[in-house]
Amino acid sequence: MMKKILTLVFLGSVLLSCNTIKSKKSDAVSKLEGTWELNYITGPRITFDGLFPNKKPTIIFNTKDNQVSGNNSCNTYTGKLVVDGNKIDFTQPMAVTKMMCLDGGQGETTYMKILQKITSYDITDDGKTLNFISGDIAMMRFTKK
Repeated sequence: MMKKILTLVFLGSVLLSCNTIKSKKSDAVSKLEGTWELNYITGPRITFDGLFPNKKPTIIFNTKDNQVSGNNSCNTYTGKLVVDGNKIDFTQPMAVTKMMCLDGGQGETTYMKILQKITSYDITDDGKTLNFISGDIAMMRFTKK
């Protein structure tokens, strides 16, 4: 009788710990949900405002449908959201509209190229700031809209 009770207690604690792990993982991913606006990008010698004179890029996460979309300052893009914990992958092909850009597309091209280099993310400032990281270098920063 005691063995059965111990087995049930053990199984119950294993099931609880599995659920806790799952909810923590989904909590991290669910914090991505919504619209974010770019306010920093690394690399180019052109100023941020020079790259994006008319419109700042946005990224929208739909974690329920595993979709990512947004606007790269001129054209809209959409694709599959590939995320595992804090690892994120934008190397999957994305559908991008082909409108002519007033800035010659330099901001758009820079944004899409750097997006493909991102390997992980972190969310700071009580969920208000999203940092995209390549290796251990912060490449892009977004604020929650």
